[in-house]
Amino acid sequence: MPAHPPDARPFPPRRAAVLLALLAACGAAPRAAVAAPATLALEDCRLEQPGLRSVAARCGTLRVAEDPAAPAGPSIALRVAVIRALDRHRTREPLFILAGGPGQAATDFYTGYAAFFAPTQRSHDVVLVDQRGTGGSNRLVCDLPSDFEVATPPPARVRELSAACRRGLAGRPEFYTTSVAVKDLDAVRAALGFERISLYGVSYGTRVAQHYLRRYPARVAAVVLDGVLPPDASLLTDTPLTAQRALELAFGRCAADGACARAFPGLAQRFDALRAELERRPRHLTVADPSTGAPREVEFDGAALAGAVRLLNYYSGTTALLPLLLDRASHGDLAPLAAQLLMVSARLDGQLALGQNFAVTCAEDVAALGHTDRAALAATYLGTRQVDGLVTLCEGWPPGVVDADLHAPLDARVPALLLSGEADPVTPPAFAARAAAGFRDARQVVVPGQGHGQLLVGCAPWLIARFLDAGSGRALDAGCLERAPPPPFVIDLAGPAP
Repeated sequence: MPAHPPDARPFPPRRAAVLLALLAACGAAPRAAVAAPATLALEDCRLEQPGLRSVAARCGTLRVAEDPAAPAGPSIALRVAVIRALDRHRTREPLFILAGGPGQAATDFYTGYAAFFAPTQRSHDVVLVDQRGTGGSNRLVCDLPSDFEVATPPPARVRELSAACRRGLAGRPEFYTTSVAVKDLDAVRAALGFERISLYGVSYGTRVAQHYLRRYPARVAAVVLDGVLPPDASLLTDTPLTAQRALELAFGRCAADGACARAFPGLAQRFDALRAELERRPRHLTVADPSTGAPREVEFDGAALAGAVRLLNYYSGTTALLPLLLDRASHGDLAPLAAQLLMVSARLDGQLALGQNFAVTCAEDVAALGHTDRAALAATYLGTRQVDGLVTLCEGWPPGVVDADLHAPLDARVPALLLSGEADPVTPPAFAARAAAGFRDARQVVVPGQGHGQLLVGCAPWLIARFLDAGSGRALDAGCLERAPPPPFVIDLAGPAP
C-alpha cells in the first residue's frame, strides 16, 4: 500500500520474465577532515545484499535520542557508512544519498546502484545514513500479508492489521518522520566533521533533501533531486491521477509504434474491459511462485490488476512488457501478470520497512489530507482504493512530529538538478517544475518516455557528477540524457521488435 516502491533496476526488456528489484557543489572548497569523534567511530566494513556485489566502506553508528525533545530519554542507533572518494587530492563536498519508499535504507539502495555513483565518487565521499526506522537504524517492521502493499483488504481487516503492526513496532512511530530524520542527518554531518554537504534524493528522498535544505541552508552545497516530490504534493490524492496519466502515455506510445500497434490493437479499450470484468468476476488462479517455483493460489481481481499495472509501469524497462502482458490477460491468460504481481509483492516485503512507511505517510500525507475530488480519483484505473485504504490504516496511529512548514514552498539559493521521466507515474515532470520554482539556480531535465528515477538512464551518472563538480546547472549540457530513448516494446516472448 505504499505510495511508491523502492527504486529498482529491472532486467532488460528482452527478458520475458522480468525481475523487479525494489521504489551537488557550489564551489571547489575542500571538505573538512573526515576524522570522526568518539561518538561516531568508523571501521572497515562491506555493504552487502544477497546476489549483489559487496561495497567496501567505513561504517559506524551514531546514537541519537528517539524523541529529540527528550535528549536524556531512550536512544536509537543510526547506521552510517562512508565510501571514500577515489581522488584524495581533489575531494569536494561529500554526497549524502537519501533513499525512497518511504521505508528503504540508504545502504540497501546504494549497494544496488554503487556503479552508477562511480563518476561522482571520483572526487566526492559518499555518505549513507539509514533513515531512522529503516535498515540498520532501528528498522520498523510489520508482519503483514505479502500482498498487502498492492492489494487493499476490507476496512475491518485493514484496521486489524494496522493495530497488530503498531503493537509490534520497535519504536514510537511519531518520532520517525521526515522532520525528525533531517535532525539525524545534520547530527551525522557534524559528527563526521563536514562543514557543507551535497544531497542526492530519489523519490520520497527528495522530500527529505528539500526539508533538510529548509532547516539547514548554510550546510548545503547543492542538491540532485531524482523523481521529484515537491513540498506541497500529496502521496495520496496525486498518485491515482499521475498513474492514470502515465498509463495513457504508455498506451499512446504503443499506438504510435507500428509494431506495437499491429500486435496489440485497441489495447486501452481492452484494458478497461478486462478491469471491469475482473471487478465483476475475480479469477482464481494457480501460479508458479516466481521465487520458489511452488504452485500458489491467487485471487486476481480488479485491485490486483490495478496494482500489477501500477508497479510495472514505474520503470520504462517493465513498461515495455505491459502491452504483451495485458494482451495475454485480455485473451484469458492472466498467469504471467499474476506472477509479476507476486514477484513485486515479495520484493516490496523484503525491501521496505512498512512501519516507517506508515509512520511517514500517516503523519505527513493522511494528516494533511484536505478536500479530495473523489470523482476525479474514481475515474482513474486505481480509483479511490488506495486513498481509502491508507486513511483507514492510519486511524489508530499517533500524530507524528511534523514541522509546520514541511509542505511550504522553498526559497533556496543553492544549485539544484531536477531529473524527471516524461512517463513517471508518481512524480511527473510537472512536480519537478513546481519544486524548481523554489530554487534560484535550478536545472530541470525531462527524459522522454522514461518512468520513475533517472539514475540508471544513459549518461545520467556522468551528468550528475558534472553538475556537482560545476556547482551550477545553468550551463549544464543535458542533451545526452534528454535524447535518451525508452526501451522498445516487447512484442512477443522472443523480445522487442527490431
